[in-house]
Amino acid sequence: MDASWFEPVRAYCERGDAAFWAEPVNALTNGAFLIAAALAARRARGDGPVLALAAVTFVVGIGSFLFHTLANRWSMLADVIPIAVFIYGYFALAMTRFFGLRPAAATALTLAFAALSFGLTPTLDALAGRSVSGLTNGSIDYAPAVLALLGVGLALLKRAPGTARSVLVTAGLFLVSLSFRTIDVSACPRLPLGTHFLWHLLNAAVLYRLLIAATRFRA
Repeated sequence: MDASWFEPVRAYCERGDAAFWAEPVNALTNGAFLIAAALAARRARGDGPVLALAAVTFVVGIGSFLFHTLANRWSMLADVIPIAVFIYGYFALAMTRFFGLRPAAATALTLAFAALSFGLTPTLDALAGRSVSGLTNGSIDYAPAVLALLGVGLALLKRAPGTARSVLVTAGLFLVSLSFRTIDVSACPRLPLGTHFLWHLLNAAVLYRLLIAATRFRA
């Protein structure tokens, strides 16, 4: 493997050096994803798509743990790729389950959503003339997911009010968790521990709520 894949990455406030346990709180709070995955899987017996996304949630926890302990370029990919798989996988599930779209239509919309997501940050960078990702500590990359949750929730208000309210509340929770991710580095002078660990705890709750919403809708 190219040596550059092992280059250290210091992305969060808690990390003070390159040691394996330099981010103990950030690393250990990834256990929340494992708990969320196990609880969702227990509730989703017989629900194949939700069980698959619960497995992805488990991998999210493992990948994030690797990044917050090894903190290098390849472990960063182990962190972000499972999150992307969950986002696009859940979007596709929402299109088929919540709105009754056929697989081909749901796939086409998911690909369009992915293209929009990947194109958003470069577009904003070009408009702003600077790195918007840098300004937001990378949190801008999750803006399409927030907008998708809000859109799905609003579109479901007449079709399934209970599910709509659940998705909208989850979108609000996701915004709160995203704010803690965003302010982590800027909070360092006053909070040496940072706030990224709160992103883990709240985001695990977000993924769990989304999985349960899908299971309940099917039931």
